Amino acid sequence: MYQPLADKLRPQTLDDVVGQRHLLGPNGLLRRVIESGNIPNLIFYGPSGVGKTTVASIIAKQTDRKLYHLNATTAGIADIKAIIDELDTFLAPNGALVYLDEIQYFNKKQQQSLLEFIETGKMTLVASTTENPYFYIYNAILSRCTVFEFKPVGPTDMKRAVERALALAIGERDIPVEDGVAAHIAQAVGGDVRKALGAVELLVLGAGESGVTLADAEQAAQRSHMRYDRDGDSHYDILSALQKSIRGSDPDAALHYLARLLEAGDMISAARRMLVIASEDVGLAYPQCVAIVKACVDSAFQLGLPEARIPLAEAAVLMATAPKSNSALMGMEAALADVRAGRTGDIPAHIRDAHYGGAAKLGRGLTYRYPHDFPHHWTAQQYLPDELKGARYYEYGPNKTEQAAKAYWEKIKG
Repeated sequence: MYQPLADKLRPQTLDDVVGQRHLLGPNGLLRRVIESGNIPNLIFYGPSGVGKTTVASIIAKQTDRKLYHLNATTAGIADIKAIIDELDTFLAPNGALVYLDEIQYFNKKQQQSLLEFIETGKMTLVASTTENPYFYIYNAILSRCTVFEFKPVGPTDMKRAVERALALAIGERDIPVEDGVAAHIAQAVGGDVRKALGAVELLVLGAGESGVTLADAEQAAQRSHMRYDRDGDSHYDILSALQKSIRGSDPDAALHYLARLLEAGDMISAARRMLVIASEDVGLAYPQCVAIVKACVDSAFQLGLPEARIPLAEAAVLMATAPKSNSALMGMEAALADVRAGRTGDIPAHIRDAHYGGAAKLGRGLTYRYPHDFPHHWTAQQYLPDELKGARYYEYGPNKTEQAAKAYWEKIKG
């Protein structure tokens, strides 16, 4: 019967696992926990194909527990209850280890129903998720589990796994492998071991007279390194990295994260975030930046991809290399804090609307002074409510533009 290469190469011990040295290395915490034999309830968080299922299988084997593998997309509480019914039989004399894949697909009621089973100690839960558990798993479960984060496998470890897979897949057959194949696959699969082994198997099965070629490897692994879900963690992580790179004035990193968004076809998110950055992070240090970025975004949408990358790159580099100021944002936050706390007060009568009959009888606008009637278009008068008189929300930033404005008004206002 056909057996996928990934199953043939599935590690049987912790030392065989590719990557995850931070968890399973000689001094890794997860390794020490497993070797103790006392396994708490665990949550494995990380992308697909990095060893979460494999490690759960090894735990069950090393602790002599029966492994039950469920997937939350198809399983329910009834399946958990059926497992519990087996625990006191000869089928699971040492208890059960239930590996629940994609636990984020269990709703709140289903997740809470797990509590009665995991608190008895008869069943050990190892749940896995590709989504941030602190967003998708409810506190009642999180408080009873330890979260371990699995990371994408690095190219060095991946290359060793690919070379081993090539040797096993080729076997005794005389199939040449072109230089650079293993390195390309290791780099292109984005840390996904399962994807790498699948690419190896495909290449060996489809090897022609020239054997396994680099051109075939490039085709088999193309774009497979892209981890992106418009509703998932990677979407928000890349947008966050884009904004923080621009805020940190690193044009190279800004272009990198913009490229990842555009390569995934998500121009809308990139454009929206850059419009925010223009005001939030560049702000009053270079106020014309807002108009320029808006023009770049408009051009991008008129052009469409792939040409849209050009004006968007211009906007990203412009903002990354521009002076920065968040003084307007901080002023707004300070003003909002007062409003939300109920510190508002009545609007002074002299600046209320006076464009209606009877306004004068109510005292509206009687003492208002029109600034354009005075030198430098300014005259002293109170604008804030009495309760907030003297409140200061905006502080001039240390950049050239705001300091010039500060010097101007200090001269005018004396």
